[in-house]
Amino acid sequence: MADTETSESTPTGDEAAAPKSKFKLIAIVVGVLVLAAGGGGWFFLKGHSKEEKKEAAPAAKPLAFIDVPEILVNLAGQPGERVQYLKAKIVLEVKEAPLVAQITPSMPRITDMFQVYLRELRTTDLNGSVGMFRLKEELTRRVNAAISPHHVNAVLFKEILIQ
Repeated sequence: MADTETSESTPTGDEAAAPKSKFKLIAIVVGVLVLAAGGGGWFFLKGHSKEEKKEAAPAAKPLAFIDVPEILVNLAGQPGERVQYLKAKIVLEVKEAPLVAQITPSMPRITDMFQVYLRELRTTDLNGSVGMFRLKEELTRRVNAAISPHHVNAVLFKEILIQ
C-alpha cells in the first residue's frame, strides 16, 4: 500500500507540465489577439486618412452669390379677408463667379417671375418647413427657366416675413 500512496501524492511529469503549458498557451493567444487588434486598428485608421486626403485634395471652387432685389408682394386671399404681405430677401447661389456677370443682366426677368409667382401664393402655401421647401424648389425652377443656358444651384432665403 505504501507504493500506491506515494504514487498518488507525487505528481508525474505530465501533470506538472499541464499548468505551465496552459499559461503559455493563454499568453500566446492574448498576445496574438493584441497584435491583431493593434494592426487592424492601425490599418483601419491609416486607410481612412488616405481616403479623406484624396477626397479633400481637389479644392472646390468657391461658390458665388447674387443678391436679388428685396421683394414685397401682397398674398392672394379670399374676398373680405385682410390683406397679407410677403417680404423676401433672396440670394441666388451659382457655381462660379463668372456666371454672376452673365446672370446679372437677366435680373429684371428674374424679379418679374418671382413677383408673379409670389402674388399667387396664399399664407397656407407657406406654412411649415414643407411650404418653404416647395417655395425654394419652385423659385429655383423658375429662375433656371429665365436664365436658360446658365444654371443656378439654389435659391437661398436671407429673410422671409409674412404680415
